[in-house]
Amino acid sequence: MIVTDPSLRDRISDNPRLGHRTRSILRYGDQLAGRSAYLEALHVHEAPGGPMLPRYRWSDPSGKPAYRIGIFAGIHGDEQSGVVAALQILHHLSQETHLGRFLELFVYPVCNPWGFDANRREGESGKDLNRCFWGETEEGEVRLLEQELRAKRFDGIIALHTDDTSEGIYGYVNGSTLTRHLLEPALHAASSLLPRDVRPEIDTHRADRSIITGGYRGILASPPDQHPKPVEIVFETPHHAPLGLQVEAHLAALKEILHLFPQISSQGMDI
Repeated sequence: MIVTDPSLRDRISDNPRLGHRTRSILRYGDQLAGRSAYLEALHVHEAPGGPMLPRYRWSDPSGKPAYRIGIFAGIHGDEQSGVVAALQILHHLSQETHLGRFLELFVYPVCNPWGFDANRREGESGKDLNRCFWGETEEGEVRLLEQELRAKRFDGIIALHTDDTSEGIYGYVNGSTLTRHLLEPALHAASSLLPRDVRPEIDTHRADRSIITGGYRGILASPPDQHPKPVEIVFETPHHAPLGLQVEAHLAALKEILHLFPQISSQGMDI
């Protein structure tokens, strides 16, 4: 269900399932939306009092968005920097509208509200929600996200994470072969704030210059039957770095990806 009525949004903000941390995110995001003609608060939920997800839509002020991108954060509830960065990119877009030229963005800053409120990695059931996609699942938040991924058919999917086993930034690439040509500049931009993780093996996966191809099964990704495959990027910051630097690194990476996405995609080729 898409919620657009302000009174319904207020009721979602007061949803007893939501703690003060998620409510604070909703309040801040909704205030941003209230001040911008190009940003809407369009939260989604299964039923009153049931699982819900904060969602914001930003569209190119020119009215000519050519590419649809989803930005997802907080699927692991103890990874705060991605949540903050997902909201901050909306603030930056309101100040620098050229960042979103040709783009329609759907931003999901808190994909695991229970975990975020409890500062726990897993969801309410105790499962890692980022291993539950595109299989049989009873996780309400995963079902909502799968519905969004199917309905929106994103051209690009960006997931923001932190890693407590890494001392530097790195990322995963999947989907279109254009993806690496977006992640590499994003890593370069963010490396002015935090070092890159240059180990040949990161998070049990083989890595090439801070980039991993593939990843874990069941992560947030496009529907298996979506063709052509979208750009799929997971951007990771080191969990033990100062929170402010993590947020700035996420923002630097996001800005670079959003800036380059239309340029690379408009070439109409796999580099």
